[in-house]
Amino acid sequence: MTGEAPAPATVEARSTGLRRALSGRQVGMIAIGGAIGTGLFLGSGLAISLAGPAVIVAYVVAALAALALAYTLAEMTVVHPEAGGFGAIAQRYLGAGAGFVQRWIYWTAQVVNIGSEVVAAGLYVRFWYPQLPLWVPVIAFSVIMLVVNAVSVRFFGEFEYWFAMIKVSAIVVFLVLGVLYIVVGLPGRPAVGLDALTEHGGFAPNGIGGVWLALTVVTFSYLGTEAVAVTAAESRNPVRDLPRAARRMVLRLALFYVLGMAVVVSIVPWQDAAEASGVQSSPFVTLFEAAGVPAAAGVMNFVILTAALSAMNTNLYVTARMGHSLAVDGYAPRWMARVNQRGVPRNALALSATGLVLAAVISATAPQEAFAMMLGIALFGALVTWLLIFATHAAFRRKRSAAGLPASPIRMPGAPVTTALAALFVAAVLVTTAFTDHFNTAWKAGLPYLALVVLAYLAIRRYRRNAAERPTEALER
Repeated sequence: MTGEAPAPATVEARSTGLRRALSGRQVGMIAIGGAIGTGLFLGSGLAISLAGPAVIVAYVVAALAALALAYTLAEMTVVHPEAGGFGAIAQRYLGAGAGFVQRWIYWTAQVVNIGSEVVAAGLYVRFWYPQLPLWVPVIAFSVIMLVVNAVSVRFFGEFEYWFAMIKVSAIVVFLVLGVLYIVVGLPGRPAVGLDALTEHGGFAPNGIGGVWLALTVVTFSYLGTEAVAVTAAESRNPVRDLPRAARRMVLRLALFYVLGMAVVVSIVPWQDAAEASGVQSSPFVTLFEAAGVPAAAGVMNFVILTAALSAMNTNLYVTARMGHSLAVDGYAPRWMARVNQRGVPRNALALSATGLVLAAVISATAPQEAFAMMLGIALFGALVTWLLIFATHAAFRRKRSAAGLPASPIRMPGAPVTTALAALFVAAVLVTTAFTDHFNTAWKAGLPYLALVVLAYLAIRRYRRNAAERPTEALER
C-alpha cells in the first residue's frame, strides 16, 4: 500500500455495512469499559507486593506509555476511521502481513479475556449463592451479552455507557472517601495521613528492581486502551469524538489507577494490601466499611461483577469488529463480513462467541497449566499489538510526509522520538515478562502462537497467488 489518504475533512470509512451510530459520550465510555476490568478492584496485590508504596510510580510510568498510545491511535484513526481500527491501518502502512497478524493475535487475546471475565462474573455471583453451579451464571451472562451486542450498535453503546458508569461511579466514591480518610478522617476514625507510604520499610522497600518488575504487572492494567480505535467506523463524528475519547480515557485511567493506588497504600499497610485476595479483603471494602457503608462487601461484589461484565461486553464488540474487518480484507471467511439490517456483524460475533465458550470451558475445567497458557497468549498478543501500533504510527508519519499529504488534526507530541521511546518501553516490558514467574507463559505460549499466525498468513498469501495465476496459465495453454 502507498499509504495515501484523503484529507481528514473528507475521510470516510470503507463501505462495509457498519453504521455510524455511536455518540461521543458512548465512544468515551466504551473506551473506559474495555480498559477497566476487575484488576483495579482485586488485581493490584501482586504489583504492590513487588514495589511496595512505589507502585504509585509504576502506575504513573505506565500511564505515560498508555497516553502515547492514545495519541498515536487518535492521530491515525481520524484520518482512517475504518472497520478494524488499528489493524486495518497497520495493513495500509506496514503491509498485509502486519495487518493480518495484528488483528488475529489481538482477536485471540480478547477472546481469552472474554472467557476469563465471564468465568470471573460467575464466581462473583457465587459470593451470594455459593451452591449455584458455575456453568449457570456463565451461560446466562454469555447469552445476555451476546444479545446486547446483536441488537444494534446504538443499543450496545447505550447499554455499555450506563453499565460502565457503575464502576466509574464506585471508583470516584472510593477516591473521595479515601482522600477524606487520609486528610480529615471519617466519622469515628481519625485521619490516617501519609505515614504508611514510608513507615513499613520505606517508599520503595524492594528497590528500583522491584518497581520495574511491578511495571510488568501494572502495564497490563492499561491494556484495553487501544479498544477506542475500533469504534472509528461506527462513530458519528470520528474526527471529533475519537481524539477526545482517547485523551479523556487515559487521563481518567491515570487518575483512577494512580490516585487509587495512592489511597490504597496510604490507608492499608502495603504488606496487607499485597496479601489481599477476594472481595472481603479488597481495600475498597475496607474503606467502605470504615465509612459506614451498609453491606460493604455485598455492594463491592456487585460493582466488581458489573466491572467484569462491562469489560466482557466491550471486548465482545471489539472481537466481532476485528473478525469482520479481517473478512472484509479477505483474511477470514467471507461469511464473517456480512452484516444484518441494523449493521451488526452477527456472523463475526458468533465466531467470537464460539471462542468465548471455549475459553470459559477451559478456564472452568482445565488444569491450571492450560488456563495459564491461554492467558500467556492473551498477554503476549496485547503487548505485540501495542508494539505494532507504534510501528504503524512511525510509518504513517513517514509515508504521509513523503507524499506531501496534510497532517492529521491531532498529532502525537514529540513524535517520532516519543513514539520510539514508548515502543522501547513496551518492548522492555515484554522481554521482562520472560524472566518473571507470574508472566513467563506469555513467551512460552505467545511466541509459538505468533509463529502459527505468521505461517497461516504465508499459506493464505501463497494460495491467493496460485489462484490468481491459474487463469493466466489456462489461457497460455
